Amino acid sequence: MQTTAYVETLDREGVLLAAAAEAAGGGAEVPTCPAWRIRDLLRHTGMVHRWATAFVAEGHTGPLPGGPLPHLDGAPLLAWFREGHGRLVDTLADAAPDVRCWHFLPAPSPLAFWARRQAHETTVHRLDAESAAGGVPTGIGADFAVDGIDELLCAFHTRPKSAVRTDGRRTLRVRATDVPDAVWTVRLSAQPPVTERDGTGGADCEVTGPAAGLYPALWNRRAFPTVRGDASLAALWRERSGVTWR
Repeated sequence: MQTTAYVETLDREGVLLAAAAEAAGGGAEVPTCPAWRIRDLLRHTGMVHRWATAFVAEGHTGPLPGGPLPHLDGAPLLAWFREGHGRLVDTLADAAPDVRCWHFLPAPSPLAFWARRQAHETTVHRLDAESAAGGVPTGIGADFAVDGIDELLCAFHTRPKSAVRTDGRRTLRVRATDVPDAVWTVRLSAQPPVTERDGTGGADCEVTGPAAGLYPALWNRRAFPTVRGDASLAALWRERSGVTWR
């Protein structure tokens, strides 16, 4: 995907998130994040948006701590969220393609990284907000879902901090049934996972389904559509793959 497409997705997803949060109300429980209520979701995502904006807008070349969470609720919190989301969208849309700043996953450029990361960050949390509001969640395009699976499997969980480990060598395969060649082989061991965009060879467990179903499942927002083989590996993923702020 192009950076402009990520920014457009970020724009749309933030609007949907705010609308779902407003419909649910600040005190609503978030089923996909049981420790949170909607006000916690808005505070967290709004803080992350401002954090990301600072790197691109101010050119920071090293990591920064996240900012404080606001003591806001109700309409003022929604307004705060919308303001920060809009500023992030504008910052990414207006940034020079060669802007230099810190980023924490491999990417063609810092701008490409931040546009991609924030598009997926906001989409996952939009799903959270919609889970609190109830009803049918807004759909996710298959190509965008495949991109998000790639980011999670080939970037997030190749880092030393990934907790998805096994005592012996095991193999988990992830296969999108609606996108040709969208298949990943995740090799598990006592070391960080190693993922290949490849479907050859055997696998101890294979999780399959439409890309738009696998995407939230791999982010632990819903169950895997289909699990074949050793289901304990799918359970291991759900238990240990969470990506946290710290």
